[in-house]
Amino acid sequence: MTIVLWVLQALVALAFLIHAAGMLKPPAQVQPGMSYIHDLPAGLRRYIGVIEILGAIGLILPPLVNVLPILAPLAAAGLVIVMVLAIAYHIRRRENPNIGLNLVLAVLALVVAYGRFVLVPF
Repeated sequence: MTIVLWVLQALVALAFLIHAAGMLKPPAQVQPGMSYIHDLPAGLRRYIGVIEILGAIGLILPPLVNVLPILAPLAAAGLVIVMVLAIAYHIRRRENPNIGLNLVLAVLALVVAYGRFVLVPF
């Protein structure tokens, strides 16, 4: 189970790092599927990008170096909250493909949080 959780942590971290890179790019350089970025205020867009990067780092780094490994499930729980807020944002805009992706990421992050809090804590 530990290996499964590490793989999930790595996949979730990678997904959030990729999305954060898109959030931190200038709006003119974003991919067509991320058109919602144009409607976000610049400060909020950068804030979301930084939060996603910190969450991705928090999933991997603390348990890897064995310094405050409790931060990994807390980071996963925080990313679940970010995804719930993203789902609410995309529901209002009727962006169904984004809702599905956010739901998948939320579930994966929730599995990591539950796994690291309950099943195989650090």
